[in-house]
Amino acid sequence: MTNENLENSNEKKTYIRLLSSIRNLPSIPIVMFEVSKLLNNPNTSASELGKMIGKDQGLVAKILTVANSPLYGLPRRVSTIEFAIVILGFEHIKNIVIALSMVEAFKKDGLKNWDSRTYWNHSILTASIAKKIADDLYFPKSGEAFTAGLLHDLGISIIQRYFNKEFNLINELVDNQQMRYLIAEEQILGLTHQEIGKFLISRWNLPSSLGDVICNHHHPSRSEENKVITSIIHLADYMTQYLNAGGFYWDENLELDNNVVQILNFGNEANLMKYIDSYSDLLKNQIETLIF
Repeated sequence: MTNENLENSNEKKTYIRLLSSIRNLPSIPIVMFEVSKLLNNPNTSASELGKMIGKDQGLVAKILTVANSPLYGLPRRVSTIEFAIVILGFEHIKNIVIALSMVEAFKKDGLKNWDSRTYWNHSILTASIAKKIADDLYFPKSGEAFTAGLLHDLGISIIQRYFNKEFNLINELVDNQQMRYLIAEEQILGLTHQEIGKFLISRWNLPSSLGDVICNHHHPSRSEENKVITSIIHLADYMTQYLNAGGFYWDENLELDNNVVQILNFGNEANLMKYIDSYSDLLKNQIETLIF
């Protein structure tokens, strides 16, 4: 191991220890436990679940926004949480509640170099695109694609909230040396926001497959067991930048992993680019509906 690699390894260990020692790291929101408990009961009705979710009107508004998204393409407007549950299904509602609850747990405004609204708009847009891509490609776990899309950049939120000094140094490095954010993260922290996101998923005892997707969303071909869903998240993330609709500055100059052409069975790059371009109007319409 070279001195540089050893130094990065030591930095990574240091920041993982610091992450592990954070005492005020948000715990899994109570609503997630309550909803999961109801959904584990096969006798739970849409009305009962709706009453539970209805205790948090902010969450209700966001679920209805998701359900009425142009990217969902539902034939009629969804105006109540009960109807959203019936239309989307219990499992997908559970995925949405988990993801949106985690979003709320990490919201924090008023920090230098941090635009919370743009960040979360990018997250919800990436999630919605990922869900539609999954449906387009007949991927059976479109709800999981939504969750992974919404949480793919969660590690960035951890950096700006708990390592704000390093967060500002990363921004300075990018500004002064025209460096990509992923490389700047490695230089300053010794690890990337992808790895930090995976750590958090493990810390909260969420599925390891979700952590793997988050950890490899910039390079989906590196995923050993979840290449398809990781490629879907990568493609959705790339589309926000390529189509200049709902992108986030941390992803500037995001490079497309061309392996997704084969992984997602597009045949060739021309077919993939044609597919990406077909989303242009949908994304513009979707942005107009965002309330995050």
